[in-house]
Amino acid sequence: MKKYVSAILAALFVLTLLPLTLVGCTNNKTINILNWGDYLDKDVKNEFKRRTGITIKETNVTSNEDMLIKLEQEDCPFDLCTPSDYAIERLIKGGWLAEIDYNNIPNIVNIDEYYRNLPFDPENKYSVPYTWGVLGVLYNKTMVDEADLGGWDILWNEKYAGKIYMYDSIRDTMAVALGYCGYSINSTDPDELRAAADALIAQRGLVKAWCTDDIKDNMIDGTGALAVVYSGDAVWCTDPEEGNTDLDFFFPEGSNLYFDSMVIPKNSKKKEMAEQFINFLLEPEIAAKNTEYIGYSTPNKEVMALLGEEWENNHIFNIPQEALATLEIYRDLGENIKLYEAEWDRVNIR
Repeated sequence: MKKYVSAILAALFVLTLLPLTLVGCTNNKTINILNWGDYLDKDVKNEFKRRTGITIKETNVTSNEDMLIKLEQEDCPFDLCTPSDYAIERLIKGGWLAEIDYNNIPNIVNIDEYYRNLPFDPENKYSVPYTWGVLGVLYNKTMVDEADLGGWDILWNEKYAGKIYMYDSIRDTMAVALGYCGYSINSTDPDELRAAADALIAQRGLVKAWCTDDIKDNMIDGTGALAVVYSGDAVWCTDPEEGNTDLDFFFPEGSNLYFDSMVIPKNSKKKEMAEQFINFLLEPEIAAKNTEYIGYSTPNKEVMALLGEEWENNHIFNIPQEALATLEIYRDLGENIKLYEAEWDRVNIR
């Protein structure tokens, strides 16, 4: 699917190339981006440089917590970042982000209204939606009984002992356990958090490994039956050409509906260049090409028509908005993060 769609988009890409007008001035035409791995198409970066002369330099991280450490610094070296919802809320509260000048981002009109004015940035003053998705379970259809699907309890099923990959992230894994125990994924109740941590401790003997990005390769290779993943990674893993067609994905009620958005650190010296790049990424053809590479769902309402039927019919990528009604968006926990950290320390002795 990816190669076929890439060929179509490549043709559109060439036909729609227009020079961008540079804004601002600097002797150093490089934007430093803090980003997730495999989260920006190299060809898109190269095209932006061809059209503007600006180089995109990336630094990758694997968790929002690592991203926050780098962004909450007065000497933060980054000009553009893609943190998730609750991290953005914390950065806004801490005064670490610059307000977006939408005069430099006319392509904001391509963002669907559903994905604007979200709780973590209700006026979109500081963030521009980049991707969204759902936290759920990737499973191997040849190893997992269909009757067991549907809830987080499958990850505690002894039938799959030694075949379960858990995501090594405090917020996501605690969310899984909170959901398993019947609590909100934003809970700050000490007793509920303790129960969630106890559940994860009880699960230890069933878990094959705790991973992050390497979960994808492990599941494609068929070494696991179940894994906690983001839906965008599930799209990549189930791709007919590059993934494993024995894999599929579901998300339980009450799971996390997450958003990654583009933000600009307050001390960036290249704010206008960063806004120019954001505007570039929102062009329909550019957004389609980048989305096809990333695999995560897009808030850009013009993209689906360019991607075509295979993507439109992909139940992992194109999740209907009505199916998202039971899900929760992570909120910033403030000082209550210490409660999570204390319980995570108990879990993390592996």
